[in-house]
Parts: sequence; C-alpha cells; structure tokens
Amino acid sequence: MIDPADLPTPPLRNDLRLSEAAPGSSGEPTWVIQDTVINRFYRIGWLEFECLLRWEQTPRQICQQVSEQTSLRPEPAQILGLRQFLEQHQLVRPDSAAVSRLQGKSEGNQWLTWRWWLHHYLFFRVPLVRPEKTLQRLAASLDWLFQPLTGWLLVALSLLGILLVLHQWDTFTSAVVDSFSAAGLVSFALALIVAKTLHEMGHALVATRLGLRVAHMGIAFVVLWPMLYTDTGESWKLRSARQRLAIAAAGITTELALAGLATLGWALCEPGTLRNALLYLATTSWILSLALNASPFMRFDGYFILSDLLDFPNLHERSSAQARTFLRRRLLGLQEDWPETFPLRQRRLLIMFAFMTWLYRLLLFLGIAIAVYLLFFKALGIFLFIVEIAWFVVMPVWRELKYWWGARNQVPAKHKLMFWGALLGVLLLLALPWHTQVHGDGVARAERQLRVFSPYPAVLRDIHPRGSVAEGDALVTLDEPDIIARMRSNEASIRSYQARLTGLMADPSGLALQSATQQRLQVQQEEIIAARSEVARLTLKAPFSGQWQDVNPEWQEGQWIGSREPLGILIDPSSWQVDAYVAQDEAHRLRRGAEVRFYSRGQPRPLHGKVIAVASARASQLAHPMLASRFGGPLSTTDGSRELAPSSSLFHVLIQLEQAPPSAQESLGDVQIEGTRRSLLAEGLTYMAAVFLRESGF
Repeated sequence: MIDPADLPTPPLRNDLRLSEAAPGSSGEPTWVIQDTVINRFYRIGWLEFECLLRWEQTPRQICQQVSEQTSLRPEPAQILGLRQFLEQHQLVRPDSAAVSRLQGKSEGNQWLTWRWWLHHYLFFRVPLVRPEKTLQRLAASLDWLFQPLTGWLLVALSLLGILLVLHQWDTFTSAVVDSFSAAGLVSFALALIVAKTLHEMGHALVATRLGLRVAHMGIAFVVLWPMLYTDTGESWKLRSARQRLAIAAAGITTELALAGLATLGWALCEPGTLRNALLYLATTSWILSLALNASPFMRFDGYFILSDLLDFPNLHERSSAQARTFLRRRLLGLQEDWPETFPLRQRRLLIMFAFMTWLYRLLLFLGIAIAVYLLFFKALGIFLFIVEIAWFVVMPVWRELKYWWGARNQVPAKHKLMFWGALLGVLLLLALPWHTQVHGDGVARAERQLRVFSPYPAVLRDIHPRGSVAEGDALVTLDEPDIIARMRSNEASIRSYQARLTGLMADPSGLALQSATQQRLQVQQEEIIAARSEVARLTLKAPFSGQWQDVNPEWQEGQWIGSREPLGILIDPSSWQVDAYVAQDEAHRLRRGAEVRFYSRGQPRPLHGKVIAVASARASQLAHPMLASRFGGPLSTTDGSRELAPSSSLFHVLIQLEQAPPSAQESLGDVQIEGTRRSLLAEGLTYMAAVFLRESGF
C-alpha cells in the first residue's frame, strides 16, 4: 500500500495571489492567500508559506527541504493536513476525477434537492452593485469627514444632544411609546434602511480610502431576513491591524454619529414630522449599534473589531475548538492535544468566550425559531421551527456527541463511571418530585379596614387625631353651609305655616285653604328631616374599635374637603391578611392551608401565614395601587386605562397572617408560598405534550 506521504501534492491554481500580511500577535510572520475568483482570503503562517514555496513534491521531500533550509522541523502529517485544507477550499487544480465531480454538481439540478433549499433558506447573498468607481469619487469628495476635527465635533454634538434629551426625558420616552403603531413601524423600517445603508457606506468608504477594492455590495438573507452587506474581504491585505480595525469599526462609528446628530436634532426641533423622523432615526441607530452590531458573539462588526483588537483571526472557530477539547478532557478524560498552544490564562479566556458564545447563540436561535413559527401559517411555521432548531442547535450537539461515542473506548473507566453517575444524578434530580416555592407580590393589610371619605364636598370642623379609637367615636366632623341654610329656611317656613294654620282655624272662611297649607307644612317638615339626616352624615363615626391612621397633619378647621379625598383609614390591628398575585402557570400548584412567608419591604424577618383562598379566574384589576408599575410597584399594568388591569395573567391569592407587620400599616412585600411537589421532568413532558396537542390541530 502506497504511503500518502510519498505521493506528490497537486499543483496550486494559477490565479491565486500570495501576499505578506501583518505579523501575528507573537511577532511571527504571516501571509495571505487570495482566491481571486470568489475574493476570499486565507491567512497562513511561516510553516505553510515555506511549504507552498516547495509545493508540487511529495510531503516527505517538502519536509526534508524545509528542515534543511530553515529552522522549522515539519512532519509529513502537517503537510498532508495543509493539502487537505487546500483541497477543501478548492485552492489546487482539480484532477480529472474532481473535474467530473464538479461538472456533475454544476450540471445537476441541485436546486431540486432539499439540501440546496435548506442552505439557501438559512443564508444566501444577492450582490446588487459594484461600487468601486463611485466609492473612489465619494472618498475624494468626502475627505473632510475623515479629519480628526470632524470626529471631535461629532462627539461634542452627540454629547450635547444626549444632555438636551435627558432634560426632557419624559417627553422623549412618551414619544417613543406613542410611536409603536402601524405607521410608526413603517417609519422605523424606513429609518432602519437609512441607518444600515449609511452603516455599510462607512465600511466601504474607509476600505476605499485605504486602497482596497470593494468588490460588491448587496443584500444578505439570514433566515429570510434581509441585511445589507459590503464585501471588505480585501482588508486582510493590510499589514496594519489598526487599519483593519478602522474598517471594522467604520459601520458602528457611522451609525453612532448618525444617532448622536439625530438625537440633537430631535432636541432642537419643534414638534412635527421632522422631529418624528429624527426620533425614529435616533432610536433605531442607538439600539442597533449598541445592542446588535457591537455584540462579539455573532459575526457582526463587534466580532471583527474584537478580532482585530486582539489580532486573533477566526476567534469563534479557534475558541470553540479549545472549548470542545476542554470538555473532552474534563468530562471524558480523553488525553487529546490542545488544537493550539496558548498560555493558561489566554486558554481559559478563550474557553469562557466560547461558552458565552454558545449560550448567546442558543438564545438567539431559539428566538429566531419562535419568530419564524409566528410569522408563517401553522404548518410551514412548525416545519421551519423544526429546521431552525435542528440545524442550529441539535446538529452541533449531535456531531459532538457522535464524536464522544466514537471515542468511548478511549475513555478511562473512572470517567465513564463519573459520567454515567452524573447523568443518572441529573435524571433523578429532574424526575423526583421536590418541594417548590411559588413567588409573588402582595400587600399586607388589616382584615377589617375602612377608608373614610366625605359623603359630599364639605367644610372640615374637627378631625380625630391619629391613634386608638373606640366604636362610636367621632372620627371626622364636617359642615355643609348650604344644608344649614336650607334647614334654617325650612324652620322659618314651618313657623310661618304653623302661624297661618292657627289664623285659618279662627277664620270660618279659611277652611278651603287649611288643607293646602297643611300639605305645605308637611313638605317643609319632611325636608327638614332630610336635611337633619344629611347633617348627621357629616359626623363620621367609627363602626368598630381600632387604629385611626393616615390623617393629613396639614388639614385645618374651615378647610373644604372633596368627596374623593380620603380623610383617613380605620383598621382593626388584631387580624391581618395579604392580597397576593402569582403567575398563571404557578397558580395550579397552590392549595388552601399552604404555608406562606411574607417579606415586607425593608424588614429582614418574614411574617408567617396560610393560604385561605385562591381565585378561580385571572385578576381583572389590582386591589392596591402600590402594586402597579405606574406607581412604582412590581406589577406591570396595561397602558391607556384608568383601571389597574395587569398586563399579564395573574391570579389573586388571599393569605391570613399570624401576626401584624411591625409598622402596623399597609406594606408592600414579596410572598413565598409552599407549592405542591413537582417533578421538572414530568412537568416538561406534560408541557411538551400539551404543546403538541395544541399545535397538531390545523
């Protein structure tokens, strides 16, 4: 059998270009291979460069010549690995068999295969323009934009805009909230197009000024979502990491400058169409620049900026390789060599970065899958959801597990036992029913309490001071001048009618008027009875003994009081309850008599109690304003309504406390309720079955 190390390497393509690049982070020389057909660049080191100078020989001959003529000592396996890399990226001249394979692929109807549609559904590019000449003219005419003075001026104007907006922050936030409408979404989309177009122009202009060729600009579709892109692949030609960093940061810099100027414009403009347009432009640019483009966990600008700052190409791939090796060595005990040699601290940072990237991408891909499911009709949505999860989440995990399975014979017995023991322990933890707690928010209040209001607008005559009161004590004494005047008028009318009746009885001719006068007298007597009843209502008495609280100390005698203004609250301090609210998904785990701990805000020790009632339907509104977010509470409520309707599904839970709060007043706090035992595995399977049954009906 012929050893592959004794077979000559295939010749390189004639259209490839090899140019020297900037030295690596440790000072080693590097070069770049440019594939001129697809404008792609591959960075190689000193060993690969020396091997390519002696290519088209057998790997043994190449190793021998490199060892004799340089200080490097390569092995034939390294040459074979380089050959595999070149063949994989089609950088060598194909032999007849390879040409036949390529012809078969090109002549075949690949677009009829599911793999073609899957790949092009997930990602494809549409080049639109070749802007090289236009960019050269623009770069020459916009030279003033790239001067240091312009940059400092933009920073100053942006800071001024931010300061002006902070002075009218309430107006700005309310304008943002009001913009969430159908017309607002269209405006946001237009602002997004403007911002991203300028973003890509920033990349292209900086690359052009540095002497690079921007091959094309167009639209890339990532899971059918359009994104503008600029081909700046030639940036790897630059020897200066600072210049590459300038190209990578140009998009974010342009967008931040646009956001700062739009913010300043919004602060200076009068309300109108222009101000609304600047609002959309500012918010879109700020959010996309800071939240999306600056993230180093996807291959956006933040990733390339970080790679250039660290001078660490292929950061994702290399850090992921380190993390995979770390898992294999730690979990399986495999004695694998590290893919690359790094100092211990740098390796740990790379592994940590890889784990953060995996977590970020997992959450992002789950969000994309859910969005795809919601955007399409049910059958297509479910199919695309499965494709998203399978392609981005399941397949990478499956490939790694497949590698683990293939290396199972190399795993030491100790690690096998630890691995299966840990797996069994996790399953037991998930399967066993555990005591769980249901968390909620609530307000502790007296079981018997009475908020005292004036029955109608009246004048304050006397109010009982804060403290203990007995049943029947007068809490508030009010006066209503109109009622008193009406009573005096009625009393005078009664005396007048009584005198008139006395005269009519002595006059024989007055018998006809006697009956009418008697009726008028009766009406006046009834009116005075009603007035006295109204006057009696102005003396507000305690219906039970308790504590009189929340009295405004600034009230004075003779002050008018409205009917909607609370005068105070009377509570019975002997018994306290909590009105708590829990999420809909947690309400089914609550039972009457369950133990409760109520942590009042600012108090380290809990108050104990028991559940006495759980509502059977979701709460239509909150019982206490202090729970609502609009008043600084923890529960969000629907906007545009005076009612305190919670925006999410919450269930009311009534709790009986064993003792009063230390303050003996209404207090906001956190509630921890002992829920029924539950198995996470059983709940997860039940939830999945429920989702399957729900989504299976078309």
